[in-house]
Amino acid sequence: MATGYDAVLFDLDGTLIDSAPDLAGTANDLRTRRGLPPLALQALRPMVSAGARGMVGAAFGVKPGEPQFEPLREEFLARYAQRLLESTRVFEAMHAVLHGIEAAGLRWGIVTNKAARFTEPIVEGLALRRRAAALVCGDTTAHAKPHPAPLLEAARQLDLHATRCAYVGDDQRDVTAGRAAGMATLVASWGYLGDGPPVHEWGADAILDTPAALLNWLGVA
Repeated sequence: MATGYDAVLFDLDGTLIDSAPDLAGTANDLRTRRGLPPLALQALRPMVSAGARGMVGAAFGVKPGEPQFEPLREEFLARYAQRLLESTRVFEAMHAVLHGIEAAGLRWGIVTNKAARFTEPIVEGLALRRRAAALVCGDTTAHAKPHPAPLLEAARQLDLHATRCAYVGDDQRDVTAGRAAGMATLVASWGYLGDGPPVHEWGADAILDTPAALLNWLGVA
């Protein structure tokens, strides 16, 4: 149980919302255009938090710096913009968590590496924008996570010292950024988690097995 926090900040993809069906679907749209069979969602899901880079890599085995990468990335982003909310939803269990946070008199916000042109319509479309007390996108600050700048910007928007905030994410860079910002860091183990070291090696303050565990950790359950 933790006390003394005034706000909770969430990563977006894989933590607050399940966007894997639309991101993976976009990658498979590109494969279909090239006469390739679609890949299973479970094969693409772990790389969703890495955005277009992760999807292009998982779907085509192409890395940044290779000649094919940038054209594929641009095509991916253009197609994704057309299907942002086809299947993307707030994780079902997160609804009760957000209500619990609000009922306890705490505020919450979103810090994501997803660009504003994608984030803003998604957050608005899922009826989260008016409730979020802070929103920081991948291009809001000069640096994206794992740099602490986005989290420090969120604390500024909340008019709080960073140490009064806890950050919940599903990627190792979320923990790196949160720790560098001086925030408590928690791993959303229901998320995408990437393909790096196991979560217990990330150095987080806690690993949450379910969204409801966050309310217990905050001491507001």
